[in-house]
Amino acid sequence: MIDYLSSAEIAFDPEEFAMSADPLSSGYHQPVMLNECIAQLLPAAGKIFFEGTLGGGGHTRALLDAGANVIATDQDPAAIAEAGEKLAGYGTRLILRRANFSEVSRILADLRITSLDGALFDLGVSSHQFDTPERGFSLQHDGDLDMRMAPDAPQSAADLVNTASEEELTRIFRDYGDEPAARRIASRIIRERTRTPITRTLQFADLVASVVPRKGRTHPATRVFMALRMAVNRELEVLTTMLTEVTRHLAPGGRLAVISFHSGEDRIVKNFMRERSTEWLDRPEWPAPRRNPDHLFRLLTTRPLVASADEQKDNPRARSAKLRVAERLIHGR
Repeated sequence: MIDYLSSAEIAFDPEEFAMSADPLSSGYHQPVMLNECIAQLLPAAGKIFFEGTLGGGGHTRALLDAGANVIATDQDPAAIAEAGEKLAGYGTRLILRRANFSEVSRILADLRITSLDGALFDLGVSSHQFDTPERGFSLQHDGDLDMRMAPDAPQSAADLVNTASEEELTRIFRDYGDEPAARRIASRIIRERTRTPITRTLQFADLVASVVPRKGRTHPATRVFMALRMAVNRELEVLTTMLTEVTRHLAPGGRLAVISFHSGEDRIVKNFMRERSTEWLDRPEWPAPRRNPDHLFRLLTTRPLVASADEQKDNPRARSAKLRVAERLIHGR
């Protein structure tokens, strides 16, 4: 029986918005770099892993098949329900929680689990979410301008678009989407929302397209949709919290693996791991180097791993994926 508990900077690849679905995942995305993740995490019988981004359950299934026990989370109740049915055969070795992965400390405390042998986070968005119009992630289907990964989260994309200032919207589109026309798009939004609320995905996509002409096959609103999604779900903020929290629970030798698709995400992961894998710190004003009090990791990937050419051909979403892995040292806090 599977255990449930409900609780309530940019290199951009447009292919993330055209993800192909895994036929074995009932509409959820293919598990990216699956073999590489398993090879790095070394799952085995008796080990406990935290899978912070359940999605279609592909990575979770592989960990379970290797004999490990898995605690998996997702904000999307549909993902929890789908995975609960598909993975029911693994019984008590799988625990599902509907929660943001930044809540890892609370979840482990509730379960009275004090340490983890590994943790995996695939930071992408599933094809299922894009293909469900009422979720508001896609600019190819009309639906409510929502974009919340947790449907009961307080602020939707429509709320943000209709209330944020021009400066805030400009910052979101520029910093999260690397959109050159961020200021002009924000200005047009401010003007349009005084006439009528902006509440539908195609309405919003057409508004952006009226400012940014189409070039090639990529819709001109693609960058803006990505940026708005990241802002609504506070994706960079919760990533920083998660990295700090999950590190506290890794056992000596435990491994942390993160797959990112956005350079802002990858930069946060890279800096976090590098800062905690540097044994000695040196500054010009110091008479001698000093030990780094946050030296907690050994880097297993000095450069990120990327998907193989075959995987990138079969799954366009994998083209922008970067996998970074670090191992918890025996010493440290």
